[in-house]
Amino acid sequence: MQSFSETILSWYDTYGRDLPWRRTRDPYAIWLSEIILQQTRIAQGQAYWERFMAAWPNVEALAAASEDEVLRLWQGLGYYSRARNLHAATQQIVAAGGFPDTLAGIRALKGVGDYTAAAIGSIAFGLPAAVVDGNVYRVLARHYGIETPIGSTAAKKEFTALAQSLLPADRPGDFNQGMMDFGALQCTPVAPPCAICPLAASCAALATGRVDSLPVREKGAAVQTRRFDYVYVRFRGRTAIRRRGPGDIWQGLYEPLVNDQRLKSDAHDGGGIPRNPLGRCAPTAFDQRLKGATLLKSNVKHQLTHRTLLVDFYLWEPTEEPALPEGYIWIDEAELDRYAKPRLFELLLEALP
Repeated sequence: MQSFSETILSWYDTYGRDLPWRRTRDPYAIWLSEIILQQTRIAQGQAYWERFMAAWPNVEALAAASEDEVLRLWQGLGYYSRARNLHAATQQIVAAGGFPDTLAGIRALKGVGDYTAAAIGSIAFGLPAAVVDGNVYRVLARHYGIETPIGSTAAKKEFTALAQSLLPADRPGDFNQGMMDFGALQCTPVAPPCAICPLAASCAALATGRVDSLPVREKGAAVQTRRFDYVYVRFRGRTAIRRRGPGDIWQGLYEPLVNDQRLKSDAHDGGGIPRNPLGRCAPTAFDQRLKGATLLKSNVKHQLTHRTLLVDFYLWEPTEEPALPEGYIWIDEAELDRYAKPRLFELLLEALP
């Protein structure tokens, strides 16, 4: 009878996904794929990986690009701190004279955590480091009947130690990728096909009727609701934008005129909140002129991981050139594609007449 690790490797050899970054041992290509896939599904992430590799085929080329260029190509993937960290890490790699080949060296790169370091190290360099992500938690929790809530410090230690003990010395990268694929394709979150699972005979969850209840999850953080008014200004073929600063979502991306109001819950919406666009970031005289803005869409819902955004879209076409709030600049409307924008701005553009 095959061991757990042998079964995973055998399954991976037969059913593992054929992905372009698995056809190379280039650490740059593998690192790029891991960063893109941190919060992105493979179906979407592969196209971005291919674009990045075409634009910047090596770490030196990416390091020479500007942050604006990187954010522009990243547009649509979300979690833009990944792109900024990616670009910053290229500076570290170039300064060091090449891609680090130790676990500590990889872990020291900007934006690289334990999981990503283990994935890159094992796949690119054969380092004996086990990965532990959501797929791995699920496979191990079900197979070994572990009820420690994932997301806890205790779970991280327990599952990491177990995964490390199962790691085959001769094929650590294949085993890690096999565990990821097994969780994604076989031991799925909902309705896994247990009847055809090669680990069915030894699966504790299947034997005790706990497939649907494992892994145990900690209660997630409350989702906050936040309101924006987005105002697209159109004046003689130009529009107004600003670049978002540090310390908030979408750092470094460009947005239209905005009124940003924070709400603790949907119950606060409509409870005496000022509805005039730009009420928080523009002078009173500017607010008065905005009374002529046209509402395009109201309460557009945009979901982030821990926030729900409720947005009203406006179009304002003043007859005289207005003085812009601090930080905003005029650009030609035809030049908008040159600026990296959050998806929310794209939705506003799609709503324009």
